[in-house]
Amino acid sequence: MRHAVNLTLVLGLLAGLSAPAAVAAPTLSGGIINDLQALESSLANGELAAVERQARRQADRLAGGNASDRWARALYLQLAANAEARQGNEGTAAGLLATARAIRGVEPAQADRWLRQEAGLRARLGEHERAAELLADWLQRHAADGQDQWLMAQLEAEGDDWKSAADWAQRALENSREPSRQRLALAATALQKAGRQAAALEVIERQLAGAQDDPDAWRRAAGLAQRLGDPGRAAALWETAWRKGVLSGADDLLQRIKLHLAAGTPARAAEILEQALSRKTLPDTLEHRRLLARAWHAARDRQQALAAWRRVAERSGAAQDWLRLGQIATQWGHLEVARDALGRARQGGASEAAEWLASLPEKHDAGRPSRAGSTGEASPDT
Repeated sequence: MRHAVNLTLVLGLLAGLSAPAAVAAPTLSGGIINDLQALESSLANGELAAVERQARRQADRLAGGNASDRWARALYLQLAANAEARQGNEGTAAGLLATARAIRGVEPAQADRWLRQEAGLRARLGEHERAAELLADWLQRHAADGQDQWLMAQLEAEGDDWKSAADWAQRALENSREPSRQRLALAATALQKAGRQAAALEVIERQLAGAQDDPDAWRRAAGLAQRLGDPGRAAALWETAWRKGVLSGADDLLQRIKLHLAAGTPARAAEILEQALSRKTLPDTLEHRRLLARAWHAARDRQQALAAWRRVAERSGAAQDWLRLGQIATQWGHLEVARDALGRARQGGASEAAEWLASLPEKHDAGRPSRAGSTGEASPDT
């Protein structure tokens, strides 16, 4: 199966196969009725092979008879199909039902019941296109319930008709009080594939109610929220999963920090990262120190940001890091920090450092504005 949704969860495959055989139609003889009832009793007792053999013999014997014989033959074929299906022989069962419903004189209502059952069996067999054709035929004459809608959604998904699959899934959701997680997964996939991302996210969030043991479900939900341009929602989902213990570990912790940055809560990101570094939950790498400096900078915490950028520059020794510290210090009016950092940047070969140094006021001319102006601030992303 190409799409990861369990078919057995959307089908009532054998429902109705064991319905009473003696359905009102052409009159049957007393002997036939007694035999059908005896076979049904044997079927209920689990005598599957014996029922299948006897029902087939009777069906063969009645071939080519009158209307009453044809009706009895169809009922014997149904019993044989039931026995085959219960033995796991869905293909044989589906073929027997197809033969039964094609017999001349079978009531349309009964033929439709067998058609619906055959559609379910063929879906189980993986014959998705044929199953969809049969079910679509049946739906032309019958109102679809939630079970039928879920089945059609699955079959259309198997055929890569995502628009139709999404349509059926949305109808099924409207008719389902508490769809299983597997059905919700089907709906979410179909909606995403059909480009209905907002609707897909709503479905995924419904999945999360029972997803305490499924961290990937929370990751998918947060990822989809990000793609929809809602980083705040993504961060909230991730934070909830973290607090519930669904997400854990260094990778999830780092993503939690990055989502807070993207969501406009950089101070929270910085606090989490600083705590992780002090507790050694995350390694104290230069990369993480840069991330901490960016977070404090984005939070406009000048003292923390300048200290964090100085620590980065001292550790890396890179002219560009000293230049970055000097630029930020200049823009925030911390001129002594700026002179020191820009001087180190110039010594390290940063070509821009000289120009920035030249823009600084002389130590005795504190009123002269800096290059960036007295109120300018650097962008958090630069």
